[in-house]
Amino acid sequence: MGFDFQHFVELLPEINRAFFQTIYMISISLGVAIIIGLPVGILLYVTDKGLFMENRFAQTILGFVVNLVRSIPFIILLVALLPLTDAIVGSTIGPAAASVSLSVAAIPFFARIVETAMREIDKGVIEAAIAAGATPWMIIKDVLLLEARSGIISGVTLTLISLIGFSAMAGTVGGGGIGDLAIRFGYYRYDNTIMIATVLILIILVQVIQLLGDFIAKVVDKR
Repeated sequence: MGFDFQHFVELLPEINRAFFQTIYMISISLGVAIIIGLPVGILLYVTDKGLFMENRFAQTILGFVVNLVRSIPFIILLVALLPLTDAIVGSTIGPAAASVSLSVAAIPFFARIVETAMREIDKGVIEAAIAAGATPWMIIKDVLLLEARSGIISGVTLTLISLIGFSAMAGTVGGGGIGDLAIRFGYYRYDNTIMIATVLILIILVQVIQLLGDFIAKVVDKR
């Protein structure tokens, strides 16, 4: 059985609900990743050897924690964080619950991207700011974030696309969204129409995000 358009139309309310659940999940997770991951990424960079806030102990500990979380496969992280998820949102199923695990996975991912973006900055610019008497906060705000903004926006795009993939995986444990729809209808009921529809939706969503992210990154890149 291939794609049945009439069946697709009948399932549009379910597909629409799943789509917006996915948007809800990835929006919350991306917001948390930026709020926490951006400062973590900055700290990973500025505390490294030879930088103006060098602190090898802090850099090592922070790097270890980031690498530890990143090394855990998402499906295992999803299950391991169920007690924390229940404590925060009072449930282990649904989009809000899935957002907890997605956020935890996204924070170290985005932090490393921020760190990498800042490593591409010419250190001469930082040295010039130090020589001019700039404080660490001024250097971070007016030099690092400004110079790395294009790379950070590209990192936001990459993180968002990764979250879409993770959110689909969250459907396997009742996280809701497109992944949950694909599992419940496409896999358990052998519904090819839903499987094709969900794959197409995810492909289109990723393409739109990538194109938009690339465009914004080019606009802000003044180098």
